[in-house]
Amino acid sequence: MNPQEPSDSVDHVPSRLRKGIYVLPNLFTLAALFGGFYAIVMAMNNQFEAAAIGVFAAMVLDSLDGRVARMTNTQSAFGAQMDSLADMVSFGAAPALISYEWALKDLGRWGWFAAFVYCACAALRLARFNVNTSVVDKRFFQGLPSPAAAALVMGFVWLVTVLDINKSDMGWLIFTLSLYAGLTMVSNVPFYSFKDFRMRKSVPFAVIVSIALIIAVINMHPPIVLFSLFMAYGFSGYVVYAWRRAKGLPTSVISTSTDEPDEKGLH
Repeated sequence: MNPQEPSDSVDHVPSRLRKGIYVLPNLFTLAALFGGFYAIVMAMNNQFEAAAIGVFAAMVLDSLDGRVARMTNTQSAFGAQMDSLADMVSFGAAPALISYEWALKDLGRWGWFAAFVYCACAALRLARFNVNTSVVDKRFFQGLPSPAAAALVMGFVWLVTVLDINKSDMGWLIFTLSLYAGLTMVSNVPFYSFKDFRMRKSVPFAVIVSIALIIAVINMHPPIVLFSLFMAYGFSGYVVYAWRRAKGLPTSVISTSTDEPDEKGLH
């Protein structure tokens, strides 16, 4: 037996295991992660308007990375895991820490209770989303999506800061909003996902005009308009749930059963 053979076989292993990482979609994910990190740093410096804008910027970037990956055919398991970790920072830890630093800390133990519940629910929401991807009706999210929950909480912080309202009077309001957003994330309430909206599909000219009008309205006063939009979306799931229940339609968004019995409780 040639003594060189074992070393030759070992030399070939790295080349077989070596695998590249797609740069373009992960750049968007890293940029979204930076938005969440930037928001936390700004909150530590009492710049809460900048912190809120950082979370909203992360939200926009997060909506792009998956679309870019699909358009360029660069989806990967690495990218999916990276996206979940970035979402946990930008839409889980960041809103919880910012809202705590902003007003929740004045409530003592109740403040960190609300912040932790929100953060924990964001983690549970993301974990459930990952394991239920193949069984959930693509038209709906199971529970409030974490970016929308973050926008709901941070939109309120942004609005109060811009309007120069005394934040010491907002403690219990942000407490209620944080608990609502957190618990709704882990609920089974269906929220429309807009995933059946195809960018490459032709639409009537009026649709483009409507989009232009929406952009113009948002530009008039971003904090008020964005918070109003996400407040409406944040309650829309319960409206859909009540409507489907009244019509006798299934209220669950699970389209098929899972093969893993241990995960049925997550549904």
